Amino acid sequence: MERAPRHDRDHGAAGQASAEAATALELLVHGVGGTTPEEMLGDPRTVRITGDDTAAVYRRADDADAERHPADRHGRPVPEAYVWCNLTSGNAARALWLLLLPFMVANLAHWMRPPTAGRRQTVRLYGLIVRLIGLTLTVLLVAAACEVAMDLAAWQCAGTHACARRHAWLGFLSPAGSGAGWWSPPGRRLAVAGVVPTALTGLLWYLSHRTWCAYESQEPIPRPPEPEEEAHRPALGRPGFWYGRRLVARLRAAHTAAGFLTVAAALTGSAVHDDHRHGATTLHVIGLVLEAALLAVAVLVVAVVCRRGRTENLLDRQLDRTVVRLLPAGALALVVAAVIYAGWSRPGRRSEGRLPGAWTFSALTLAQGLLVLALAVFAHVLYRAHPEPRSALRGQAGPAVALLACALGGVMSGGVAQRVADWLDGTGHSLAGPPVLLTWQASTIPPLLLILLVLAARLARRTWLLRRAEAVEVEREHPGEPTDTARTARIAGTRAMATLTDRAPLVVGVTSATTLLLGAAALVGAVATDDTPTGAAQAAQPVVRGVAETVQTLGSWLIGVGFLVFVTWGRRAYKDASARRTIGILWDVGTFWPRAAHPFAPPCYAERSVPDLTWRMATWTRQSGGRIVLSGHSQGSVLAAAAAWQLAPSVRRRVGLLTYGSPLERLYGRWFPAYFGPAALTSLHREVDCWRNLHRPTDPIGGPIRLPGDCGPQVDRAPLRDPLAYGRTPRHPLPAPILGHGDYQADPAFAEERARLLARLRPGLPGPRPSGTPPGSGDKGSGGAAQGSSGRSSG
Repeated sequence: MERAPRHDRDHGAAGQASAEAATALELLVHGVGGTTPEEMLGDPRTVRITGDDTAAVYRRADDADAERHPADRHGRPVPEAYVWCNLTSGNAARALWLLLLPFMVANLAHWMRPPTAGRRQTVRLYGLIVRLIGLTLTVLLVAAACEVAMDLAAWQCAGTHACARRHAWLGFLSPAGSGAGWWSPPGRRLAVAGVVPTALTGLLWYLSHRTWCAYESQEPIPRPPEPEEEAHRPALGRPGFWYGRRLVARLRAAHTAAGFLTVAAALTGSAVHDDHRHGATTLHVIGLVLEAALLAVAVLVVAVVCRRGRTENLLDRQLDRTVVRLLPAGALALVVAAVIYAGWSRPGRRSEGRLPGAWTFSALTLAQGLLVLALAVFAHVLYRAHPEPRSALRGQAGPAVALLACALGGVMSGGVAQRVADWLDGTGHSLAGPPVLLTWQASTIPPLLLILLVLAARLARRTWLLRRAEAVEVEREHPGEPTDTARTARIAGTRAMATLTDRAPLVVGVTSATTLLLGAAALVGAVATDDTPTGAAQAAQPVVRGVAETVQTLGSWLIGVGFLVFVTWGRRAYKDASARRTIGILWDVGTFWPRAAHPFAPPCYAERSVPDLTWRMATWTRQSGGRIVLSGHSQGSVLAAAAAWQLAPSVRRRVGLLTYGSPLERLYGRWFPAYFGPAALTSLHREVDCWRNLHRPTDPIGGPIRLPGDCGPQVDRAPLRDPLAYGRTPRHPLPAPILGHGDYQADPAFAEERARLLARLRPGLPGPRPSGTPPGSGDKGSGGAAQGSSGRSSG
């Protein structure tokens, strides 16, 4: 791959404007997983026109200065490829983002709210609750690190001679192993162990700040509102939508401070409890003053999180520098003060049982449950005000996903604590172990999996019945051809499996409802008995006791296996590029949205890619006067639509949109109806010059756009045939593959629709409209012959 010389990229001379006006540009955007510019452009020799090693625009080497010689093109468009895969699936360190999965899921809940109809206050309360849920997840993560390092390792294991003897690395903290050395008192042991959660909080701050500089700091193209632009434009068309650096900076400061405060509270709480019990008046007063300071800063943290959320109508370049700098620094100073206070000499202090403060996990679980219920109420109010039939879970997708984020955070925290406790204790049963709530939560996993297995069986039966019906339909679509039972079964099975995507709301709804009920039962059981399920059932009937022992054992085993699989997957992703690519695909789908609820979530790649595309299209049309076909596959079609919304109306009218394998309505429209609902997609169809969409019944991701009324046929072409040939034909002497979600360019319909868009965009040669289409409707079915070779866009 080569790089274009600087003079090749500088093609905007005014003297050539009239000649260059005939140039058309075809901008290709790949989908999830990424691809190479050579594959997208179908040429081994490519040059980078603009961009860097993270995301860039490429051309064929022969087209580097195509605008300077428009006559040589003979009316053919200039193909360009925008390659953005390194934004999500780049180096091996991205595998660590698996640890941030609960944060990413919670951030998605913010964007899943129902569409609104003038209820701005309700929308703000919805966003506020999701931000508070995100804050509890940060506290939960740091509390889990405190549980492992401070409670299990420093307090319990180092304070137990048998456990410390098995783990020599704890010898300097053990009173027996170090001969009552300087670090052996409980408070000093906790101070040493507090380095782990403090470092974890610092690492989260660093990752968020580094990605913030690379993603959120990329400014969208500035543009004044045009006279014909509507005041109530779609949300994704607002100037500040893809520029959330101010909110992310403020939330990052608050969450960092919350993490430090959690460590300081764990150090202070145990020492205050001991001082109160032993009557150490002076130290007790100091501890109470320190706890009051912690509470005051915690209130300030919550107030910062509760402040107004995103500012999307304006490009907000300001930063809350006082909050960003002083809040984390003040919380870190309290950690230092807590270390000094906890490490103060207290003769006779011993570490027994669990570290005081195990109620923290119960309080967090209760708070998360109440917040999710409140979120469900506000989501219901919004949905009733503007019901959208296609919305997933009747507007309850956001609360359901937020609950899953909390459950995922609890499972990850419990899994780490259970595995570390088992590793430290071995089979000696000499440690009290983690808080009983974590054991109760682990015990809910077997019944949850049982319910999901029943649901999976139901879906499997439904898919099997649909496969039989599709087999009949496949044979009906190919009359006169020899019947191939195996071929028919494969095609029908692929179609039936592709419909499972549409059952995702059912799976999420059942999982969330079951998790809520089981989580409530676990919380009640832990608080009421203050014992594990096995211990609480000792006096019960043998059947109940046997069930309790079984679910507790299975839950502990399953959560341990799940944690090991999680770690193994992350390690494999660190070493294996193909595994990193798989994880990158997950982030391609999950990190499209800006970090509006949690600053430690994986960064939003669209805050770099959408401005990239917008800048490229706006500057190219201004310099050349030409028109653009924006061609997006899979997730690339979502980026293409988002970029088109960001263009000025005068530029948007010069764009033709070609999408294929697109999840715009099937996934984004259902799960994010406030941003990709029918109203937003209809406005996009009317504002671009033309839009055509291709889809297949065998595609599990892409689907029709389903615009209402006459707009639907103008955008959606009839489902493409897949495979292209049922049996062997002169054109396909070998069996044609079932393409599913990939290789849309192999279908002749792709070249046909592409040619129609190009013919419609060619200056002075508008494509003909089908009869009955009113002028200005932006018909997408204009005629024209195929021109040139089509670029390839891998998904």
